[in-house]
Amino acid sequence: MTDQQPDADPRDGRDETVTERMDRNWNELLQELRVAQTGVQILTGFLLTVPFQQRFTDLDDYQRGVYLVLVVLSVAATGFIVAPVSVHRLLFRRGLKRELVTSADQLAQTGLALLALVLAGATLLLFDVVVGRTAGIVSGAAVLVGLAVVWVLVPVRLVRHARR
Repeated sequence: MTDQQPDADPRDGRDETVTERMDRNWNELLQELRVAQTGVQILTGFLLTVPFQQRFTDLDDYQRGVYLVLVVLSVAATGFIVAPVSVHRLLFRRGLKRELVTSADQLAQTGLALLALVLAGATLLLFDVVVGRTAGIVSGAAVLVGLAVVWVLVPVRLVRHARR
């Protein structure tokens, strides 16, 4: 086919046009976003209810500050992870599928990075409240490192291994 995407790997067994590849990439991205959207929306909703709990007034200034940062990060993560839907609505039927897939991918990656910060920060806050400040910082850092390993380093290693 003459309409092959320039980065298509002839060894991958796919005989698809650029349009077909973009459609497949969009569908794969949507599946990933469905998983992430549910979790981040539930987490954001939960964070928004915390101030209405009785013990919220027991938090010190540091803990309230961490909490507020978490709310901002969680709302931002939700916004970035849901943004591809809005982008799709605005670009629908305009022949811009490649631009849609590229921008949605970038938005999703940003949303996942923000989600990692929220997960690490929520762990930090929880351990800070339950065990103490040092435990909070250590546990939050451990979660951030763990997520960096499984969300970034493992995929990078898989790509490098596949290229050999």
